[in-house]
Amino acid sequence: ASQLCSCSSIGLDSIPLGLTAKITVLNLAHNRIKRIQSQDLQQAVNLRALLLQSNKISSIDEDSFQSLEKLELLDLSNNSLAHLSPLWFGHLFSLQHLYLQGNSYRDLGQSSPFSSLRNLSSLHLGNPQFSVIRQGDFEGIDFLQKLWIDGSNLSQYEQGSLKSIKQINHMIINLRNSNIFSDLVRDLVHSVTWLEVTEIKLPVEQKSLVENSTRPFRVQKLTFKEALFTDQTISRTIVSLKEITSLKELEGINCVLEGKGRWNTKEIARSGQSFVETVTIIKATIQNFHLFFDLEGMESQINKLKRLTITSSNVFMVPCKLARHFSSLLYLDFHDNLLVNKRLDETICERSWPSLQTLNLSQNSLKSLEQTAKYISRLPKLNNLDISQNNFDEIPDVCEWPKLLKYLNLSSTQIPKVTNCIPRTLEVLDVSGNNLKEFGLQLPLLKELYLSRNQLKTLPGAAPIPNLVSLSVRRNKLNSFSKEEFESFRRMELLDAGDNNFICSCEFLSFIHREAGIAQVLVGWPDRYVCDSPLAVRGAQVGAVHLSLMECHRSLVVSLICVLVFLVILLLVAVGYKYHVVWYLRMTWAWLQAKRKPKRAPPKDVCYDAFVSYSENDSEWVENTMVRELEQACPPFRLCLHKRDFVPGKWIVDNIIDSIEKSRKTLFVLSEHFVQSEWCKYELDFSHFRLFDENNDAAILVLLEPIQSKAIPKRFCKLRKIMNTKTYLEWPAGEEQQQVFWENLKGALKS
Repeated sequence: ASQLCSCSSIGLDSIPLGLTAKITVLNLAHNRIKRIQSQDLQQAVNLRALLLQSNKISSIDEDSFQSLEKLELLDLSNNSLAHLSPLWFGHLFSLQHLYLQGNSYRDLGQSSPFSSLRNLSSLHLGNPQFSVIRQGDFEGIDFLQKLWIDGSNLSQYEQGSLKSIKQINHMIINLRNSNIFSDLVRDLVHSVTWLEVTEIKLPVEQKSLVENSTRPFRVQKLTFKEALFTDQTISRTIVSLKEITSLKELEGINCVLEGKGRWNTKEIARSGQSFVETVTIIKATIQNFHLFFDLEGMESQINKLKRLTITSSNVFMVPCKLARHFSSLLYLDFHDNLLVNKRLDETICERSWPSLQTLNLSQNSLKSLEQTAKYISRLPKLNNLDISQNNFDEIPDVCEWPKLLKYLNLSSTQIPKVTNCIPRTLEVLDVSGNNLKEFGLQLPLLKELYLSRNQLKTLPGAAPIPNLVSLSVRRNKLNSFSKEEFESFRRMELLDAGDNNFICSCEFLSFIHREAGIAQVLVGWPDRYVCDSPLAVRGAQVGAVHLSLMECHRSLVVSLICVLVFLVILLLVAVGYKYHVVWYLRMTWAWLQAKRKPKRAPPKDVCYDAFVSYSENDSEWVENTMVRELEQACPPFRLCLHKRDFVPGKWIVDNIIDSIEKSRKTLFVLSEHFVQSEWCKYELDFSHFRLFDENNDAAILVLLEPIQSKAIPKRFCKLRKIMNTKTYLEWPAGEEQQQVFWENLKGALKS
């Protein structure tokens, strides 16, 4: 269903059955398939890519690929094919990429196997046994984007074999037989744009490379990889290559030069001017390079050179005399060599490299930034300088630089700070990897600033760098940046602040989420912007984090909660006051106290006939009238009065409870004052629970003055009910009625 069938590395011995027209990509690489038969791929008519590399294929039926007219890529590399048949590829009209290298065939057969492949773009062939290329081998191919031939043991090449291919953009050939090199070049000089030769040991060729060839030539770039040169062969090669007038670029990668630079400079000079504009030498090995001659006499060959790259090749100096003849050189790359400050004085002497615009001295052994700047200031047209990965350690306050310098790379140079040594003319500055803690230079023309891998805690100020367009502060100690900091860079188009330990505060997140278009400005957004704190969101992408209101406005929320709690308490107090909640609490406490005592005291503990509950405002009547009448009666009644009989120092509530418990009756002297009295409430509270709930007549109500039932607080619900349902004694005004009142009261107390 996915149109891709991947069956690689599963130990298949043959192509699996059941392949259908749905499949467009079939990967059978790294198995043990030995043969491809006619019917194996017959149904896979829509196949675009067939990968059969690294099997053990030694036999292919002639019509095995007949139904694969839509096939664009066929990989048969690293198998055991001993010959190639044109019949295999006869119906592959759409084939663009064919890989046949790593088999065991010695030649391409009696006729071209590629004659019907009109759309072929890239072809890889050859193997360690491949030894012969004949005329007609490439018949039918007009154009190739890339041709790769493993001819490491190629021993026979028929002149003109590759001429049938009219254009090859990039050809790579592994060639050890140096005698074939010249014939190859003569055939390819009109068709190949970039020729790459590996493992060759160049001969001392006396014949011309372009003998009997007519101009114009097509070759523009020639690359030697892992080639071996001597002083003699390199001199002759330089002379021979001058004949290829179209050649603009020479490249040597991992090459070895056996010699000391004793080149035949006179012959080289007599051969005329070189047309090469770009020379690149990477990882050249020169035995005893410190004894290498200064190439005196080569001055005439370098004055047209525009680009020179010599990297990882132990270059420690260029003689001043030679350097002055690089009159047209615009680009010089001496990356990863052995240049030191003392030799730099010779390498960049006065009037040397007069046209140089770009210089790369990174990863050398320069120690003094002040001296380096001084020598480089001799280059009047220099505007691009890379001196990164040199251990300068210190940076002076003032330096002398070329007046036109616009780009400066000082990354990984161990400078502890930035000073006015850095020129104000810069448009691009890279000081990454220097453990800088701040950046405050005044650079009015600066457009790009790279501060990665430092110790910055905030963005640099925008005022000293008003024209900044791009800023990189990756892998610093940046915790956040504010809207004000961000907007202060008015021309900012790119900000790379990834891989920092961001504190995802509410302010930072609010700015990130609300700032329109910030995703277009932040480089690496959102993957490289990760929260380090708070702990709950550590590791989460900044853009995906949303903190709660409590986390964002903690102090405000706490303040609101405190205000709400205060208002609730205030409301509860108001409600409690209105609905006598305190009274109910006291009632509950009294009830709990009463519950802990027995419901009725033993007879021996009853000391009083009655406990008198009255208001202080009614004390004159109680103490002078009622007490005298009852306690002087015959027999006398013993009354309990709080003024007289309460135990000093004892809690008043306990006194009330104990007095009621030790009295047979409780006598309530009711009046308006009684209802308003605080302690009368306590006394009534307890009796309300203790006595009324027992449904007995232990309570005697004496109404000292008329009281309306509605005047009694609603919380004394049972008292209101008793006054409405039971008889109570009312103190009369007349003396005759008073005598009856006393008789009735005494009778109630005796009952």
